[in-house]
Amino acid sequence: VHLVESGGGLVQPGGSLKLSCAASGFAFSSSTMAWYRQAPGKGREVVASLNIVNGRTDYKDSVRGRFTISADNAKNTVYLQMNNLKPADTAVYFCNNPRYISRSDSWGQGTQVTVSS
Repeated sequence: VHLVESGGGLVQPGGSLKLSCAASGFAFSSSTMAWYRQAPGKGREVVASLNIVNGRTDYKDSVRGRFTISADNAKNTVYLQMNNLKPADTAVYFCNNPRYISRSDSWGQGTQVTVSS
Protein backbone atom coordinates (compact mmCIF):
# COMPACT_ATOMS: atom_id res chain seq x y z
CA VAL A 1 0.00 0.00 0.00
CA HIS A 2 1.38 3.36 -1.02
CA LEU A 3 -0.52 6.61 -0.49
CA VAL A 4 0.63 10.13 -1.33
CA GLU A 5 -1.48 13.07 -0.20
CA SER A 6 -1.15 16.60 -1.56
CA GLY A 7 -3.00 19.88 -1.88
CA GLY A 8 -2.95 21.22 1.65
CA GLY A 9 -2.01 24.73 2.63
CA LEU A 10 -2.90 27.86 4.54
CA VAL A 11 -6.34 29.30 3.81
CA GLN A 12 -8.55 31.92 5.41
CA PRO A 13 -11.86 30.98 7.04
CA GLY A 14 -14.48 30.54 4.35
CA GLY A 15 -11.90 29.51 1.78
CA SER A 16 -11.54 26.29 -0.20
CA LEU A 17 -8.93 23.62 -0.85
CA LYS A 18 -8.90 20.43 -2.87
CA LEU A 19 -6.83 17.55 -1.56
CA SER A 20 -5.57 14.69 -3.71
CA CYS A 21 -4.41 11.21 -2.79
CA ALA A 22 -2.60 8.97 -5.24
CA ALA A 23 -2.99 5.32 -4.29
CA SER A 24 -1.20 2.15 -5.35
CA GLY A 25 -0.58 -1.36 -4.11
CA PHE A 26 -4.16 -2.56 -3.94
CA ALA A 27 -7.27 -2.86 -6.11
CA PHE A 28 -8.36 0.77 -6.02
CA SER A 29 -11.42 0.41 -8.25
CA SER A 30 -12.99 -2.19 -5.98
CA SER A 31 -12.20 -0.47 -2.70
CA THR A 32 -13.57 1.94 -0.19
CA MET A 33 -11.39 4.98 0.35
CA ALA A 34 -11.57 7.47 3.16
CA TRP A 35 -10.08 10.75 4.28
CA TYR A 36 -8.95 11.11 7.87
CA ARG A 37 -7.57 14.03 9.82
CA GLN A 38 -5.58 14.54 12.96
CA ALA A 39 -5.53 17.85 14.76
CA PRO A 40 -2.77 18.75 17.24
CA GLY A 41 -3.24 16.84 20.49
CA LYS A 42 -6.16 14.82 19.15
CA GLY A 43 -6.68 11.37 17.71
CA ARG A 44 -7.16 10.58 14.06
CA GLU A 45 -10.76 10.77 12.89
CA VAL A 46 -12.54 9.81 9.70
CA VAL A 47 -13.87 12.77 7.74
CA ALA A 48 -15.37 11.21 4.63
CA SER A 49 -15.55 7.86 2.89
CA LEU A 50 -16.38 6.67 -0.59
CA ASN A 51 -17.31 3.21 -1.79
CA ILE A 52 -15.77 3.33 -5.24
CA VAL A 53 -17.82 0.38 -6.46
CA ASN A 54 -21.28 1.82 -5.78
CA GLY A 55 -20.45 5.49 -5.25
CA ARG A 56 -21.90 5.64 -1.74
CA THR A 57 -20.44 8.41 0.38
CA ASP A 58 -20.50 9.17 4.07
CA TYR A 59 -19.38 12.27 5.96
CA LYS A 60 -18.61 13.36 9.48
CA ASP A 61 -21.49 15.53 10.64
CA SER A 62 -19.35 18.64 11.03
CA VAL A 63 -18.20 18.58 7.39
CA ARG A 64 -21.36 17.36 5.64
CA GLY A 65 -22.45 19.93 3.08
CA ARG A 66 -19.01 21.52 2.98
CA PHE A 67 -16.72 18.65 1.93
CA THR A 68 -17.07 16.35 -1.07
CA ILE A 69 -15.15 13.13 -1.62
CA SER A 70 -14.67 11.81 -5.14
CA ALA A 71 -12.38 9.51 -7.10
CA ASP A 72 -10.81 9.08 -10.52
CA ASN A 73 -10.42 5.37 -11.18
CA ALA A 74 -8.20 5.96 -14.21
CA LYS A 75 -5.71 7.80 -12.01
CA ASN A 76 -6.15 5.71 -8.84
CA THR A 77 -6.71 9.00 -7.08
CA VAL A 78 -9.21 10.13 -4.46
CA TYR A 79 -10.03 13.77 -3.83
CA LEU A 80 -11.48 15.85 -1.04
CA GLN A 81 -13.00 19.17 -2.04
CA MET A 82 -13.26 21.34 1.04
CA ASN A 83 -15.38 24.51 0.96
CA ASN A 84 -16.28 27.06 3.60
CA LEU A 85 -13.33 25.98 5.69
CA LYS A 86 -13.30 26.73 9.40
CA PRO A 87 -10.46 26.99 11.92
CA ALA A 88 -11.73 23.72 13.44
CA ASP A 89 -10.81 22.00 10.16
CA THR A 90 -7.12 22.66 10.83
CA ALA A 91 -5.35 19.29 10.87
CA VAL A 92 -3.10 16.95 8.97
CA TYR A 93 -5.24 15.12 6.42
CA PHE A 94 -4.59 11.55 5.37
CA CYS A 95 -6.25 9.13 2.99
CA ASN A 96 -6.42 5.38 3.36
CA ASN A 97 -8.39 2.28 2.56
CA PRO A 98 -10.20 1.35 5.80
CA ARG A 99 -9.14 -2.23 5.19
CA TYR A 100 -5.52 -1.24 5.87
CA ILE A 101 -5.74 1.39 8.60
CA SER A 102 -4.42 -0.97 11.28
CA ARG A 103 -1.15 -1.26 9.37
CA SER A 104 1.18 1.52 10.44
CA ASP A 105 3.10 1.24 7.17
CA SER A 106 -0.02 1.93 5.10
CA TRP A 107 -0.23 5.61 6.05
CA GLY A 108 1.24 8.34 3.91
CA GLN A 109 2.84 11.52 5.14
CA GLY A 110 -0.42 13.43 5.09
CA THR A 111 -0.98 17.01 4.01
CA GLN A 112 -1.30 19.96 6.38
CA VAL A 113 -4.42 22.11 6.22
CA THR A 114 -4.36 25.30 8.25
CA VAL A 115 -7.40 27.57 8.40
CA SER A 116 -6.54 30.90 9.91
CA SER A 117 -6.99 34.59 9.32
